[in-house]
Amino acid sequence: MKTLKPLAVIAAVSTFCLTSTSFVRGLRGAEHDDKAHGEAWAAVKQAVAVLHATAGNKCHGTVRFTQDGDSVKVVADIEGLAPGQKHAFHIHEFGDCSSADGMNAGGHYNPEKHQHGLPETENRHAGDLGNLQADNDGKAHYEITVRNISVAGMKNPIIGRGVIVHAKVDDGGQPVGNAGARIACGVIGVANPGK
Repeated sequence: MKTLKPLAVIAAVSTFCLTSTSFVRGLRGAEHDDKAHGEAWAAVKQAVAVLHATAGNKCHGTVRFTQDGDSVKVVADIEGLAPGQKHAFHIHEFGDCSSADGMNAGGHYNPEKHQHGLPETENRHAGDLGNLQADNDGKAHYEITVRNISVAGMKNPIIGRGVIVHAKVDDGGQPVGNAGARIACGVIGVANPGK
């Protein structure tokens, strides 16, 4: 009988807490607020991907994405490329660079189910960013402004996706441009806006 009294007290207190107006209000405040969530993501205007070489490669660098109205400016600074060569450059569907060959990043990011194409093609994969041109030191600086993605908005958001640099040029061919092996992989994350 002595052990039942403490259990009865615990049950009574638990019941009171669960039915208490302030407790229930507190739970509601902790629930997901879609409007606030959407506003928080809408405030994200900059993203960054730090690329690391896949197994046996030397390619690495940084890609920055900046939302400007309906457009996203992409700026890439990449090293460790084949000197004087072009290298395909794409956003891939998954931000997963855990495999040594970069294959866990999946295919090109293509939520609208378009054919593959180069940047001058209006209807193309959202992830089709074209080609990097390496200089004689194997370095590339690349800038492009695109309108078929958003950093974190409603139009093909890229946060959490992967960025891949390929061994070969993207020739625009189907289904993915004959771009060859993946020589670098990075995950797109929210950038520190003060940097």
